[in-house]
Amino acid sequence: MMGVRTIGLTGSIASGKSLVGQQLQDLGAIVIDADQVAREVVQPGSPGWELISREFGKSFVGSDGGLDRKALGLLVFNNPQELDRLNRATHPLILSEIEKRLREYRSERDSIVVLEAPLLFETGLDRSVDEVWVVMVDQQTEVARLMARDHLTEQDALRRILIQMPLEEKVQRADLVIDNRGTPEETERQVREAWNEISEYRPKTDD
Repeated sequence: MMGVRTIGLTGSIASGKSLVGQQLQDLGAIVIDADQVAREVVQPGSPGWELISREFGKSFVGSDGGLDRKALGLLVFNNPQELDRLNRATHPLILSEIEKRLREYRSERDSIVVLEAPLLFETGLDRSVDEVWVVMVDQQTEVARLMARDHLTEQDALRRILIQMPLEEKVQRADLVIDNRGTPEETERQVREAWNEISEYRPKTDD
């Protein structure tokens, strides 16, 4: 009987993790999106929402009752101490939910589960998966994509990139590197080749 294989998918901001995650999902993987989990644990009225609104103040709560993520982002990405405070408040909730989902999916048979997480190494989640895939781009491309995606100045985009673990370090720690400097089609070819390889072999489990 085939078993469950878990892959940690990471990279730097705007490196193309979501693109690769979607391609893997299209191929049949179960994808846990850590960013989506982070949004879910701070939904209005949740313990996470209460914690952040108490820690940072009601000025970061929008008119719809949800967190003003843009305002909060501007605060923490310009102040490492505030970013650390936000991470200390939210990471335990996020990690707990991710570990819960991993346990649930491990009860499945014959599955490939992908944990898409920008802070995979930083939070120790790399120890919860069987292997790590890193999506790689050059910094110039990364800055340009981030500026276009989030409507940032070059300075602000670079600041957000530099506060993260260097991409080069993540690449060195990867089991597999996906080069996303080219077209989506070129990236997809790499993903499909890697998918075909892992689909041919899964760890055996007792029947």
